[in-house]
Amino acid sequence: MREARNGIWSAISGMTCRPHVLVADLFSSESLPIADEFHMRKYVYVPCLACFLALTTYLHVLDKEVRGQYVDQMEPLRIPGCVPVQGQDVPDRMLDRDNRQYNEYVRMGINFTTLSNGILVNTWRDLDSASLDALKYNEILKSVVKVPVYDIGPLTRVVDPTGSEGNNVIEWLDMQPVESVIFVSFGSGGTLSAEQIAELAWGLELSQQKFVWVLRPPAGNTKDGAFFTSGSSVPCGPLDFLPEGFMNRTGTRGLIIPLWAPQASILNHESVGGFLTHCGLNSIYESILAGVPMIAWPLYAEQRLNATLLTDELQVAVRPAVLPVVEEVGREEIQKMVRSLMEGEEGKMMREKVKLLKESANHALMVNGSSYKSMCEFITGCQNNG
Repeated sequence: MREARNGIWSAISGMTCRPHVLVADLFSSESLPIADEFHMRKYVYVPCLACFLALTTYLHVLDKEVRGQYVDQMEPLRIPGCVPVQGQDVPDRMLDRDNRQYNEYVRMGINFTTLSNGILVNTWRDLDSASLDALKYNEILKSVVKVPVYDIGPLTRVVDPTGSEGNNVIEWLDMQPVESVIFVSFGSGGTLSAEQIAELAWGLELSQQKFVWVLRPPAGNTKDGAFFTSGSSVPCGPLDFLPEGFMNRTGTRGLIIPLWAPQASILNHESVGGFLTHCGLNSIYESILAGVPMIAWPLYAEQRLNATLLTDELQVAVRPAVLPVVEEVGREEIQKMVRSLMEGEEGKMMREKVKLLKESANHALMVNGSSYKSMCEFITGCQNNG
């Protein structure tokens, strides 16, 4: 992004009608000083939960206070006013403190608080209240953050109301009972090992539940391999990694979709009653806004933080006993989680809670809702200082 700064400056300077506000993505925070040259207000947009924002802005303090790798600490990381962060939940790029990427995150957190006039975060009060309250009202954390924090979420793409995307899967879902299908997808970038694909297939088969599974072939040793490897470069297709006879045995009970599916449309279908997800923020929000409880299967980035919020604090998801990035999740545990979510009392309670969370998300964006008010405060700040 550093290389793009000249292009950003040229684009703004060439505008006949100059903008009054510059909003930079969290990974583009080094572009914020450009706004000073044009006398613009400048803000950072963080498309993550407030717990991630709190950790990132406080990281330079932890960097001085904590010795050794965070994952090796006997005690959780403590951020003023926030729920303590377990070392194993620290985002991937922060795990190796000797790595250049870790130092980039330290610098990024400092940039948020020293280069901007405020931070926009894609969350809402009922979802992320502890971290939001800490960022806004805890005196110690406020002294580090320094600038206003605006919770303006949930921001998601609009679901196609016609259901025209993925007609085949929608037609299949139309034939299934209400809340009887579990949807399995690891986002646009998540991949599993060949061994884990086989165990997941066996788990789904043993569960005897209806399913829709977006399946990708494994891509190397990384959990985000689909971002960097197209399906066409893999010698085998996704179906080649399923156990022999799997398709015949699951019959009409399951539907395998290679590579991609219209996730939001599927989650909003009345026959879908559960979602096995990698816990990317967009996927979480699409699931909550559809009123669908989850199996949390975090793979990379800040997804372990997200999974902990869903399972421990909000109680709208269940997760494996082991971290999928560290250890293979076995078929017996998978079928147990799927059955619990789709048939058990725990699943019923999670379904009730996630539907309440859906209502709170919708209310947050309405007039006088928490996110609506926060956005109004942001706009007022821009107008008063434009």
